[in-house]
Amino acid sequence: MNNSGNNSSRCRIVVDAMGGDFAPANAVLGAIEALNEIKSFELILVGQERKIQEVLSSNNISFSKDFIVNADEVIEMGDSPASSLKTKPKSSIVIGAQLIRDKKADAFVSAGNTGAMMAASTLIIGRIPGLGRPTIGAEMPNVNGICYLYDVGASKDSKPIHLFEYAIMGTIFAKEMGGISSPKVGVLSMGEEEGKGNEVTEAAAKLLKESKLNFIGNVEGRDILAGNVDVIVCDGYVGNIILKFGESVPKLLKHLLTNTASESVFDKLLIGLSKNALKKSLKSLDYQEYGGVPLLGVNGISIIGHGSSSVRAIKNMVLRANEMHQKKLVQKMTSAISEYSIRN
Repeated sequence: MNNSGNNSSRCRIVVDAMGGDFAPANAVLGAIEALNEIKSFELILVGQERKIQEVLSSNNISFSKDFIVNADEVIEMGDSPASSLKTKPKSSIVIGAQLIRDKKADAFVSAGNTGAMMAASTLIIGRIPGLGRPTIGAEMPNVNGICYLYDVGASKDSKPIHLFEYAIMGTIFAKEMGGISSPKVGVLSMGEEEGKGNEVTEAAAKLLKESKLNFIGNVEGRDILAGNVDVIVCDGYVGNIILKFGESVPKLLKHLLTNTASESVFDKLLIGLSKNALKKSLKSLDYQEYGGVPLLGVNGISIIGHGSSSVRAIKNMVLRANEMHQKKLVQKMTSAISEYSIRN
């Protein structure tokens, strides 16, 4: 198999071959699977060339050397995110981010050190002009489909203007990627009534109320799953706690079902009959389905995956990067930030 060529209309996706607990095998094979599936983008593998070639060779994959960028150093999971950009300038994360900055590629995908990937995206690729802080979101399943929650860990101690920017970017993402024509936006608070939040949420609600966004007011934690709102904004400290709690739900459900099945043969039979339906229902909670989370607000596409990303997760990260490029999300967010900007 050869790469897709160098047609400038195609999305040029850089994959960090050294990122993740199972690199380079999962990163390389996942990227190749994505390329085999849609063949509508250019794939660039960045990392230690010898190890990349070993994976390709052992799997009988033909891939042009022209699309492998050597990076001798690796930022390990335990490395300090901030200092590693300086101490390991020849790492796959640094070189990958530089390719986006220098307009030699359009998207960067990595399952490597999350903090280093965020730092490289913000400091090397750079932010959208006029933006205060980038944001990471989570897609939380609810009774109507998906609720997009921002921020879930890109930063903490957010200011009202940051929550306002999260709402702008979240609205664009929900429209383009979620197909929601007019996303309903809410501020996560202790109650639906005005004045129930803290100083930050109240000030953010005021900004949103005066904007052209489809702001419905304060929402509570229960609204995330209830399907009453499409985009919810909150501080990254709060959002990350919600995200980690949500990630524990599937394991709890499986535990409860196992315990119930052990109580009687009849219960075991009922659960067995509904196994496929339950598996399908829980599919939306599986991170491998969407692979990783985009860091919105940087001047390029940056997608960060779990360190334990499987081949399927990497593949879906790459496919998502291509979709974001095709829908021109970075350009649309840049225009929206400029249009809604209230900064001095």
